[in-house]
Amino acid sequence: MPEKLRVIQMGLGPIGQRLVQYLAQRPAVELVGAIDIDPQKTGMDAGLLSGTRELGVAVSADAVSALQLDAQIVILATGSSLVHILPQLEACLRAEKSVVSTCEELAYPFADHPKISAHLDDLARQRGVAVLGTGVNPGFLMDALPLFLSSACQQVAGVEVQRHQDAAIRRLPFQRKIGAGLSPAEFASQYQAGQIRHVGFAQSIRLIAHAFGWQLDQVEERVEPVVAEDPTSSTFIQVAAGQCAGLRQVGRGICKGKTLITLELEAYLGHPNPRDTVIIHGQPNVTSTIQGGVDGDIATCAMVINALQALRNARPGLRTMAEIPLTHWFGA
Repeated sequence: MPEKLRVIQMGLGPIGQRLVQYLAQRPAVELVGAIDIDPQKTGMDAGLLSGTRELGVAVSADAVSALQLDAQIVILATGSSLVHILPQLEACLRAEKSVVSTCEELAYPFADHPKISAHLDDLARQRGVAVLGTGVNPGFLMDALPLFLSSACQQVAGVEVQRHQDAAIRRLPFQRKIGAGLSPAEFASQYQAGQIRHVGFAQSIRLIAHAFGWQLDQVEERVEPVVAEDPTSSTFIQVAAGQCAGLRQVGRGICKGKTLITLELEAYLGHPNPRDTVIIHGQPNVTSTIQGGVDGDIATCAMVINALQALRNARPGLRTMAEIPLTHWFGA
């Protein structure tokens, strides 16, 4: 049997707490440390804080000390911005810990943050560890899954991914991120301020293109509100007719005027046909649909935890989902 994985959880917001819950269910993984800057969480048992059993792991605000614990991997769930989490990543790597993170920009940072990417890659190689950004999207549905499905193709001419979600079942921060409950004018204002959109489309598009050897001339995104015709609601938000129930976001990867990659997200309260569909245009054509769609919160945490074994076996450096060993569920 492989050695039990020893893990430190950094970040205990809603996703971090769910990660701790799932970690507690894996006999092959041991949580040995927990880090969060919230003073109200300091000293609390990470398991009890996260709504599971007592784990005997106290939350610490002292990241430097906690990172000296005997662990192989840090799960980093503190933000979507690579610039924001950079000091945390550096601290983990200098402590000779591999990192798997929910940071969307880390899934493929090379185009938008080339200097930071080179720095992280050098630092990880020097310390003999690996860094990976993953989750449900980016990390699985809109990049890793289409890449794997293309394995059955002799030729590939284009990729489409359609992710349609009933956002009523998602957590409140996600519903706010898609603009649920706003007026169209408020939606437009918050979109211009960068507060509304799903982060990760550009990363998924560039990851697919890099893996296929496609040289893109342009990556573009468009975001528009989905306005409710009738009242709808979730546990957290009431949406009147004429207010925004969520959004539709489309990203495209373009080469010589031709769209090679199209990613479409429809996420709004009360979506009538939730599903996740991947279409590979090629020889042969491949279409795969998950009826009902993948629960984004469950799958984000599951992807991170299921990537732990693959990350342990990955080459040192800054890695993507196209480079690490195939991820899968593991139990004992």
